[in-house]
Amino acid sequence: MRNMNTIRHTLQTIFLLLVIFCPHLWGQRYDALRFNRPEAYNAYLMRYLHRKSLERDSIFNSALTSKNALKRHIEFLKQQFNTLYGTFPERLPIKSKVVGRILGEGFIVEKIWFQSLPGRYVTAHLYLPKSTSKQFPACIEMCGHGLRGKGSGSNSAILMALNGIATLVVDPIGQGERLQLIDVKSFEPLTRGATTEHTLLNPGLMLLGSSLAAQEYWDNSRAIDYLLSRKDIDGTRIGAYGFSGGGTQSTYLIAMDNRIQAACIGLFFSNRTRTLELMGPSDGCQQIQNEGALGIELADFALTMAPKPLLILDGLYDFVDHWGALQGFKELKQAYKLLGYPENISQYYAEDGHSTPPDVQEQLVRWFSKWLTEYEPVTVNWPQNPHWQGSNMLCTTLGQVNVSFHDSKSLIQEYLEKMNSLEVSRNSFCQSDKQKIKSMIMKLLGIQNLSNEVEAVCTGFNKLKAHDEYRFQLNSKGQMPIACIVRIPHRPNANAPIKIHLCDKGKSWFMTDLDRKDETSDGTILIAADFRGLGEIEDPSIYNLSKYWNREWRNAAISIHIGRPIMGQRVTDLYTLVNFCSSNKLLKGHPVQIIADGIYGPVVMHGVVLDERIKHATLSRTLKTWREYLAKPQQYDMYSNVIPNVLHYYDLPNLIKLSESRIKFTD
Repeated sequence: MRNMNTIRHTLQTIFLLLVIFCPHLWGQRYDALRFNRPEAYNAYLMRYLHRKSLERDSIFNSALTSKNALKRHIEFLKQQFNTLYGTFPERLPIKSKVVGRILGEGFIVEKIWFQSLPGRYVTAHLYLPKSTSKQFPACIEMCGHGLRGKGSGSNSAILMALNGIATLVVDPIGQGERLQLIDVKSFEPLTRGATTEHTLLNPGLMLLGSSLAAQEYWDNSRAIDYLLSRKDIDGTRIGAYGFSGGGTQSTYLIAMDNRIQAACIGLFFSNRTRTLELMGPSDGCQQIQNEGALGIELADFALTMAPKPLLILDGLYDFVDHWGALQGFKELKQAYKLLGYPENISQYYAEDGHSTPPDVQEQLVRWFSKWLTEYEPVTVNWPQNPHWQGSNMLCTTLGQVNVSFHDSKSLIQEYLEKMNSLEVSRNSFCQSDKQKIKSMIMKLLGIQNLSNEVEAVCTGFNKLKAHDEYRFQLNSKGQMPIACIVRIPHRPNANAPIKIHLCDKGKSWFMTDLDRKDETSDGTILIAADFRGLGEIEDPSIYNLSKYWNREWRNAAISIHIGRPIMGQRVTDLYTLVNFCSSNKLLKGHPVQIIADGIYGPVVMHGVVLDERIKHATLSRTLKTWREYLAKPQQYDMYSNVIPNVLHYYDLPNLIKLSESRIKFTD
């Protein structure tokens, strides 16, 4: 009993100490908003996405009014996809080599590498039927997520080969023998898995106007080039399929490569908007900038396949939303029927989760047998050893392409070279007319307009010893409200500036420190604010998986999806806050200075260039150039600082120069 009393007394003491010294840990002492809902920002973004989704549904329904309208819509979608994917280099003749052959049980495996770009080596296994046939129909199998990639055997590819269809299994970027983030001595991966590597590699590509999804598309399309280069492959009978992460790749491939005659999307197909609402964004390879802004749904990628044969495979209990898969298939079925080929679209879902049980595998084989061999087998030929694994299945000497070839280029090297090649265009842009520069910056940030109207709602007031403390909720039409604390000295210095503090950890952290160090003692007016998604309305960590290395992963990724980078939204918040300072009777007339750190740094850099009312900015512990993300992708919170395609126009040092010495760093 004495021990229990001692424990209780100790806990009470600890609690009291926390109350006194760390109020930010337990309470909302410096909350200024009229509502207390951390998820509010996500709800705001989803409302925007839902509006875009409704617009898309309306356009799709209009396309279903006639066959010609649908055909025009499909061509329109293809043009949109060209915008989403970005530009690609010239398609050079394929360079390849078969480095070994392994005899399986009723099939043959060739170990292959080919170059999708000069210096970009792609490793693959080609599963061939043991047959005297001169030419085989062929499929490309795109691997699901897993560090091993194609590994030492593919059950699906074996099954396809046993039933007369050659199948090329390709290592994607960041998997198998194509890891990009590895220890140069041990060749061991530096991340927990493919999903993390994909997510960390994607920001650098986005900054250059591309995406990992676009690069995977390119490699897979070049894999088809390789198949067509072979005399034993019938180029008129090419199929494509993949499961999970491979389903992602197959979705993006079939939308752009017309050479595919039949396809299957497995364990990925659903409704994007619904998935983002239920689960949030998935891995970096599934994030394409502006996809939501253009009103593109996953069914739209599949629709461009029409009326060619397409099979949708999913699990009734998969974490990939089954209802969304049903709705997307319903749309596709309507389109195929209108085009006169209802039999060319099919869906099968297993009483299973995120897996490929035998009935799913059988559906796969029957589908491609029907459309590529012109017959559907009465019985499927199954392997004698369902767990066959080949020995010595590596296609490279050292097990990784980036250390096995003297002329190999890592993805990191590729986009650093790309960034360097754009330096002239960046310098040229920054010498343009000032208004032209501002207009392009706003376009890249996804800022459509900047409103001057601010509704300042006072949500609290304290008269303290040396100053008055106000709490404000700042409302601007169409934007998230801003929470801020304003401290005005009882004897303000008429010439003193307004010092706006933007603390990465939130205004409560800053104000708690200020309680011990009063910054208003010299007559300065002080403002501490939280912009959307930070501080008072920071997204709960439960919604942001640590494997993605970003504290606000879902909101940052959704923002890029809808064409409104989170940084651009926060620049809008900064503009609103400066408007408040310029219009409020207690504040107007005082020059505005900003002290910011962390995520706020690049926001302020843009704000200074766009708004000359900001007289000075002092920054610390912040990103100073996007080159850091390209050179070293293993960094936190990158998606919070990503602006798609920005490096064609400027880098952060260019903004600092454009600020005309109004930006200083303390570190």
